[in-house]
Amino acid sequence: MAADPFCEAAMTRVDSFMASFDGGSTPRGAPSEGTAVVGYTTEILEGMDAFHTSDYFASQHQRFVNLMTLVRVDEALEPVPWLAESWDLSEDATRLTFHLRDDVFWHDGERTDAYDVAFTYLRATDPRTAFPNAAFFAHYVPGEEGVEVQDSLTVTFHLRPHAEILDPWRALAIMPEHLLGDVPPDRLAEHPFGSRCPVGNGPFVFVAHRADDRWVFEANPAFPEALGGRPALNRLVYRVIPDQTTLLTELLTGSVDVFVGLRPDQASMVLEDPGTDLRTLGARDFTFVGWNSRRPTLADPRVRRALTRAVDRHAVVDALLRGYGEVAHSGLPPFHWAFDPDMSGLDFDPVQARRLLDQAGWVDRDGDGVRENPDGVPLRLRAIFNASNQDRRTIAELMQAQLREVGVEFTPEPLEGGAVRARVADVENRDFDAIILSWTHEFRVDESDLFASDRVDDMFAFAGLRDPVVDSLLERLPMVVDREEGRVLWDRYQRRIIELQPFTYFYYSQRLVGVSNRMEGVDVDFRGEWVNVQHWRIRPGAR
Repeated sequence: MAADPFCEAAMTRVDSFMASFDGGSTPRGAPSEGTAVVGYTTEILEGMDAFHTSDYFASQHQRFVNLMTLVRVDEALEPVPWLAESWDLSEDATRLTFHLRDDVFWHDGERTDAYDVAFTYLRATDPRTAFPNAAFFAHYVPGEEGVEVQDSLTVTFHLRPHAEILDPWRALAIMPEHLLGDVPPDRLAEHPFGSRCPVGNGPFVFVAHRADDRWVFEANPAFPEALGGRPALNRLVYRVIPDQTTLLTELLTGSVDVFVGLRPDQASMVLEDPGTDLRTLGARDFTFVGWNSRRPTLADPRVRRALTRAVDRHAVVDALLRGYGEVAHSGLPPFHWAFDPDMSGLDFDPVQARRLLDQAGWVDRDGDGVRENPDGVPLRLRAIFNASNQDRRTIAELMQAQLREVGVEFTPEPLEGGAVRARVADVENRDFDAIILSWTHEFRVDESDLFASDRVDDMFAFAGLRDPVVDSLLERLPMVVDREEGRVLWDRYQRRIIELQPFTYFYYSQRLVGVSNRMEGVDVDFRGEWVNVQHWRIRPGAR
């Protein structure tokens, strides 16, 4: 492949800046003693393109590895400074001002400044960019009127008063205006920056990417001492190993140091091996089946409730998670302040499932075991999912068997990860009846991108839900600061979602990480697997 002019120029500047730090880093591209290898089954889909991130591992690398957010949260979920040294909120809560650090540089030597922050906001709120997390800034004034650069290190945003105003700036990494400012918003997704030559400002510098094989990063010698300074590792490698059995073998034999996304059935092998240990993260992601209510077969909520009633989710969760998780009834995660452990959903009840299908007009009219509507259309559903994800395959196969018992033909359709994403991103066609996915919530939970009627044509509106009650609650929830009042609204919202069943919620799972004993300092928590990657190190004598 011919060298891209943008990438060639960008990487030349990065190499030049890194070379200016005598002894601060190993030569780029050279082997090093302090190399840690992280393994997972899939590619980092959007790379370091923060404007189009829908992938958990991409966001983890953007926030903690290659790029920076304005703020982070500590273990108590309290915001703490990161790229922003401090912030001020006006008395009427309509002006939020960030004061940036003056010692953070892009890896090509340019200082990170307020113009980068303003640029990031303007592109994220520009519809032409197609930023998938539009709910982040639903209560900010959009466009040029919403942001003011006071000076090179001070930027002010205009917003409506609402709860948890800082959370978008914990989630969205800042992007370089000096490199991408001239790129039209609708061309950013295809720009080579994201996956071929990202120039970050975080603790690790991008070195190389081979698609569906690996990403390579090296320590940033220019990272501010006040933020931890140069990482302990010289090099961090993310390897794509599609088969989880192979990946476990690589961990146990020492070729992989950190295995993220370990399956519960593999946990015992990691615990029993003297050379490895198990880490667990609190649940932030839930696995679900999203029903495409745009399809006539799935438009009636009675049908969707019947599909959930027909599946023994508790048995599925017990079989898959082996104690590392819990059944979910809605999308509100266990870490959220309004989470109610006593909230009941739709329990396994095949008799009630059959009754609901009968009420909705779906009856087996020709005796073939599959229900039809009055027009003779059979209740046949196809569910797409990532073929490399064994848990989702198991869910699909168990659902196929259990739904058959109530007269529904449910056919699993495994696809490669890129093909699943293409189906989801094709918002004009939505070519699926059902999709089996996992969703990771931010700490500020806002499900507008999933269920708001005015976003039904956006990427994450898998279910195509349109409901005025849900819309009203989604508008009110982010505005409520008082938590007692908020709990009442969250309860009402969850009960409405349970009634409509746009998703069949399966479980909140703990994330499991296998770690080689040659590693030190790999402390993971519900913020993510890479939250303290700066402090990972290889145990002396094991390099």
